[in-house]
Amino acid sequence: MSGLCSERVAIVTGAGRGLGRAHALALAAEGAKVVVNDLGVGLDGTGSGTGPAQLVVDEIVARGGQAVAHGGDIATTEGAASLIRTAVETYGRLDTLVNNAGFLRDRMLVNLGEDDWDAVIRVHLKGHFLPLKYAAAHWRAEAKAGRSPAARIVNTSSGAGLLGSVGQGNYSAAKAGIIGLTLVAAAEMGRYGVLVNAIAPAARTRMTEATFAETMASPDTGFDAMAPENVSPLVVWLGSAASAGVTGRVFEAEGGRITVMEGWRPGPTADKGARWSPAGAGEAVLKLLAEATTPEPVYGTQ
Repeated sequence: MSGLCSERVAIVTGAGRGLGRAHALALAAEGAKVVVNDLGVGLDGTGSGTGPAQLVVDEIVARGGQAVAHGGDIATTEGAASLIRTAVETYGRLDTLVNNAGFLRDRMLVNLGEDDWDAVIRVHLKGHFLPLKYAAAHWRAEAKAGRSPAARIVNTSSGAGLLGSVGQGNYSAAKAGIIGLTLVAAAEMGRYGVLVNAIAPAARTRMTEATFAETMASPDTGFDAMAPENVSPLVVWLGSAASAGVTGRVFEAEGGRITVMEGWRPGPTADKGARWSPAGAGEAVLKLLAEATTPEPVYGTQ
């Protein structure tokens, strides 16, 4: 390995399994000291236990790296604050935060309960906001004290957040919100040396295996495009000092493919210079749509 993250301290949330585990191992392989956060919950967010986080710590240590487990709930004030404290008190600093934790409670909208909506929004969106908030506060204090950090935040969105996904209204809304949060954080925190980006990964995890079983199946031979380890090199680079100048961006990552997502930008426009009538507005919209690019299909549709 190149030691790209040598002497850096990184936090990865939801790092007990899947993508988070792959990111933690990859960061450690490049020299980072890693705080491995995982609440140890089931696929639907129920239950708890620090076992998965400690197993990843044990893997890192067995390979000659340094890591510590954190089993707090990062969607709570105390859990998120203690996560940042764990990094600073254990290793004396914090350089990189990878927000990854999440789970699914899929339902079609007419069957989606309020509790299932709240639970998914809480762990994905609030679980990004609170660690980001406390990490950013730490780095702002460092910058004001004259110790300008080369800090990095890597958030985890999804294709569902970019394009929507049938049966995943709660998850899609949360993942779209993470993109908005990423853009705001990048704009606010750049002055303090904090760069903030997001990834939209496609990989085999407990969540995707259940939802997209055929697509996510491991091949018998050849390149395993859905292995979560394929996404981690991008996360490591974004979390390193080498990514200087890259902020406020969203990247899709799948197999050997990396795509810069360009987001919402103005398309065809009509300006009457005065108030439209309803019929006139409708006529204008139909003409504009005829000139516009056809949107990508929503995930989960044919």
